[in-house]
Amino acid sequence: MTAVPIAGHRSNAVTATIREVDGRRVGWFRIAGGRHHGAIGEAGGDAAERLVRLATDLGFPVVGVLDTSGAELGEGVVGLHAWGRLARAFADASGVVPTVLVVVGACVSGPALLLGLVDHVVMTTNGFAYVSGPDSVAEFTGIDVSRVALGGAPTHDRRTGVTTFVVEDEAHADAAVAHLLDYLPSNHLEDPPWYASDDPVDRDCARAAAAVPDRANASYDMRVVIEDIVDATSFFELRAAYAPNLTTGLARLDGRPVGVVANQPRQRAGTIDIEASRKAARFVQWCDAFNLPLVTFVDTPGFEPGKDLEWRGMIRHGAELVHAYAAATVPRLCVVVRKAYGGAYIVMDSKRLGSDWCVAWPCAEIAVMGAPGAVQILHGRKLAAVDDEDARREQQVALERDYEDRFSNPYVAAERGFVDEVVDPADTRRALAAALDRLATKREHAMPRAHSNSPL
Repeated sequence: MTAVPIAGHRSNAVTATIREVDGRRVGWFRIAGGRHHGAIGEAGGDAAERLVRLATDLGFPVVGVLDTSGAELGEGVVGLHAWGRLARAFADASGVVPTVLVVVGACVSGPALLLGLVDHVVMTTNGFAYVSGPDSVAEFTGIDVSRVALGGAPTHDRRTGVTTFVVEDEAHADAAVAHLLDYLPSNHLEDPPWYASDDPVDRDCARAAAAVPDRANASYDMRVVIEDIVDATSFFELRAAYAPNLTTGLARLDGRPVGVVANQPRQRAGTIDIEASRKAARFVQWCDAFNLPLVTFVDTPGFEPGKDLEWRGMIRHGAELVHAYAAATVPRLCVVVRKAYGGAYIVMDSKRLGSDWCVAWPCAEIAVMGAPGAVQILHGRKLAAVDDEDARREQQVALERDYEDRFSNPYVAAERGFVDEVVDPADTRRALAAALDRLATKREHAMPRAHSNSPL
């Protein structure tokens, strides 16, 4: 298909076309060049807005490439409204069609906020984005900062989570966008594309089973588990550098695209902090919008403690993840790999939060907390009264073993209906695929309302 221009050539800084990407129609615009380094004026803003609205109405994804200095100063307040209209178009497209922005240079001032409105952002290594630049920061705070430190690709990759990927150049950005879209439907009314898989659905997951250490406090890479369970080479991690204690990504399971959420014991022991909660909540909500089933892998000792985290709103941000999972209507599968303690266990798509199918490995520990901490709370005074150190240690070990037998093991959880099945780790792939096949026709009807009031 030849690229079809939209809104003619009204602006030297903005081009808008409908083109094909891997056989799929995509609305594609570019804001760059012109008289003032991609400044957005009325004509350019109108062209980009019309492209976004047309793609939304026709039901195909939107991709924008940005190298912009902001609003066109020569047009005064009209330039401000130009990007404001584009922002509203993206807000209307949200959850209707996939939206992606690619930053290949500058993206500053008001238009930088567009990056927060879309599903995913790709930045080249020389890209940078900020609302207030280094000069403004220095004038207001007295602190000198470079544009790279303030809003360069590494900053948004690791600290802010604005970017989904950082790539070398625009050619690599195009490839990343095409790969991302390959997992997604064109709009919210379609199912994700299914491809026949060469990976046998009934194969054993020996590598996943071997990856998890026997010791409950030993570290390992959860990505090894994920990659062995999903279709070979299909796991596509998103926002890998941001909040690395929680992993999100796309994969295929027996050819079906799924969204993957997993605690990462290799980072901060897999605890959940503010950034991890926000990262997962945004991802879960996005998967739900575009009909991607969710597969959650749990191994977390709890929420990360800390005064700073509580002061910054751990309650509110932790609730974002609770809300996202509870509101999700797509098929939801959960695997408790090892530790599942306290409130963190509940927010990781537990059974009573609405998970459709929850299984646990035999080594899983599902409890309010770990046995040592629980024993100290329940029997601390009793143990303190034992004068002999060896006898005290022996009694503590016995109490911990009793606690594990009575409360922590997955068979107790299964008896009470909190786990649907305890599976052999090697059987996880076939069990997940069978459950996903059963749930493929799941439909839920939302309550009539304008929208929920999520804890943003």
